[in-house]
Amino acid sequence: MSSASEEPFRNASVPLVTPGDLRVILRTRDGVPVEARYEPCVKGPGDTAIVVAHGFTGSVDRPAVRRAAGVFAQRAAVVTFSFRGHGRSGGRSTVGDKEVLDLAAAVEWAHSLGHSRVVTVGFSMGGSVVLRHAALHGDGVGGAGGAGVDGGAGGAAGTGSAGSRSAASRSAASRSGGSVQAVAAVSSPARWYYRGTAPMRRLHWVVTRPLGRLVGRFGLRTRIHTEEWDPVPLSPVDAVPMIAPAPLLIVHGDRDPYFPLDHPRMLAAAAGAGAAELWVEPGMGHAENAAGDELLGRVGEWLMRPEGA
Repeated sequence: MSSASEEPFRNASVPLVTPGDLRVILRTRDGVPVEARYEPCVKGPGDTAIVVAHGFTGSVDRPAVRRAAGVFAQRAAVVTFSFRGHGRSGGRSTVGDKEVLDLAAAVEWAHSLGHSRVVTVGFSMGGSVVLRHAALHGDGVGGAGGAGVDGGAGGAAGTGSAGSRSAASRSAASRSGGSVQAVAAVSSPARWYYRGTAPMRRLHWVVTRPLGRLVGRFGLRTRIHTEEWDPVPLSPVDAVPMIAPAPLLIVHGDRDPYFPLDHPRMLAAAAGAGAAELWVEPGMGHAENAAGDELLGRVGEWLMRPEGA
């Protein structure tokens, strides 16, 4: 991973905690440039940085992402970034597969800026990515790890056809790339290839059909990879049991039009008794666009809780 000058962050000279607003281009382990932004905590320097992973078609400069970053910055420093294929980042979206590498680059950058405690919060696709990243990178609660790793599935991906979860998807990523101390997933799917709602059927059309990908590129400003997943990456529900001992929060709206409540309940059950908190939010829709400031504030407070509290 490197900055715009392609010098490794681990060799860079940085203050103990960087005080100012920064915009950089990170480079993932598979060479994709990823735009990222760092905002210090408005209350002054601190140990914690919150890394925000947006949903599909989002980006670092989308209003909902900026609003969430503003709420979180009241409590800690914030790193936001655009997943590959989104915003000014390079590459093409693999809809949750290799995006783990993008998050790993952002987490390592946060550690390199002097933050000893880095936590993640993801929305929708970003929610699935923070779950998989926590399972496949680092060692739960502990110090920073090394650089990012190869993709969680080991290959370019799409979501075109169903397939069984491959054991290779569990072993393709080594546990490195910067560990995180707490994880919050908002509006995350539990399993792949879900088509049980009209919005998800439309999303699959966008991702899997040539005309749909044109709509994604020019209508949704999202560049989508043309290849299917091979092998199928570790699913969120299979990743959740691997996250402990890092604290895990699962947040879902009871009016989510994309994923019904069996998704968050499945994730919470997979974590095991007492290993995850589940918040079902009355009246809430889907992801960052539906998360109000009050909910974002509560999520931020949860992320700031000391481990084990």
